[in-house]
Amino acid sequence: MSLRSFPPAATEGVRVLVLGSMPGVESLRQQQYYAHPRNAFWPIMGSLFGFSPALPYKKRLEELNRAGVALWDSLGGCERSGSLDSNIREPVPNDIPGLLKQYPEIHAIFCNGTASYQFLKKYHGPLFGRSDLTIRQLPSTSPAAAMYSFEQKLKCWTAVKKAV
Repeated sequence: MSLRSFPPAATEGVRVLVLGSMPGVESLRQQQYYAHPRNAFWPIMGSLFGFSPALPYKKRLEELNRAGVALWDSLGGCERSGSLDSNIREPVPNDIPGLLKQYPEIHAIFCNGTASYQFLKKYHGPLFGRSDLTIRQLPSTSPAAAMYSFEQKLKCWTAVKKAV
């Protein structure tokens, strides 16, 4: 199935970019980043930045941007059945360098899981050599990353708050 990602969720003043790989089935259905009810992303962000993960989606994005965090995906499109990153075929990268030019205050990229990091490195390797940009892989907030508890994920993801 041919899939398309969402546009970036970014506003002026964002300093950190969180990159997923490609939205899952539930996120695509709802047209919302991290819409799966068991994905820990919104509870983690709410805990770090002091807002309720139960807020309406648009308000959650506003709170995240206000805190200095932008969202996007490493991929703009792909073929995939189901939601697993391991099923991604025919990946098409997003223009991450273009986004960084549009939002020059971004100085850190945090990849939500291994696939996001690997796609970023494959398609935008020169970014990793930039001295003005920190790139770090964090544990996936997906329920598929069950080897980490919520508390372990939260502890790792505090790096995002420290970076803004």
